[in-house]
Amino acid sequence: MKNSKIWLLMAIAILVSATLVIPGRFKMADSEYPAQEALPSFSDAILQFGSYGEDVYELQGRLKYLGFYHGKIDSVFGSKTQGAVKWFQSEFGMKVDGIVGPKVKLRLYNATKDWKPTEPKQHEGGGGGGGGGGGEQAADNINSNLGSANTMGLSENDLKIMANAVYGEARGEPFEGQVAVAAVILNRVRSPEFPNTIHGVIFQPLAFTAVADGQIWLEPNEQARKAVMQAIDGWDPSGGCLYYFNPRTATSKWIWSRPQVKTIGQHIFCM
Repeated sequence: MKNSKIWLLMAIAILVSATLVIPGRFKMADSEYPAQEALPSFSDAILQFGSYGEDVYELQGRLKYLGFYHGKIDSVFGSKTQGAVKWFQSEFGMKVDGIVGPKVKLRLYNATKDWKPTEPKQHEGGGGGGGGGGGEQAADNINSNLGSANTMGLSENDLKIMANAVYGEARGEPFEGQVAVAAVILNRVRSPEFPNTIHGVIFQPLAFTAVADGQIWLEPNEQARKAVMQAIDGWDPSGGCLYYFNPRTATSKWIWSRPQVKTIGQHIFCM
């Protein structure tokens, strides 16, 4: 009986030692998934000046956690956010271009693993995703008085009808395209070829499809209002254009003769 017990104990000892000496026997997860902790919680989107939404909210929060960003967490990638990104890139030995791609996101995530969102998410209360430029100041003003950030002497009614026009003309377009539409309206006001008022430009006969089909009177969302504010603050994605059109629906042969500058979403912007 004693011998059988001794053999049993020896067998158990051999099994225990075998499991200890086999490399990675109980560390399969560590070897198979070495980068799991470093995976970012951002989406795959590239963030840059003009972006807007959940990713920018997280970007601002993480940069603020590290002390690089001192603005408001408003989910709008404006000049303050861009400056914070460049500062972060410089401090971490990365290319300083203000663009947040996969490498920057991963480096930022790894540096802020203890960060937790605490600020209210403004972008969840309005018009959905998209992008915005110079947006921190505009986002502060957008829910109060549309005229508070106005630098052109326009009335609150001017800004409201601009938001109506942007929403009616471009609500399915990317945010940059919506800002470009607002910028075209402002460019026309400044041009001697068009009426010198917002209402005059928007309601000029045959100028805007939204006026012709009545969509000008649809209630604009927050994103359309933000697009107007970005244009008022000086962002012109169109590059100074006076016209735009959708090549799939345009019926005017004349519009195709205009010098084309760029395409944003479904619209071609031209001079």
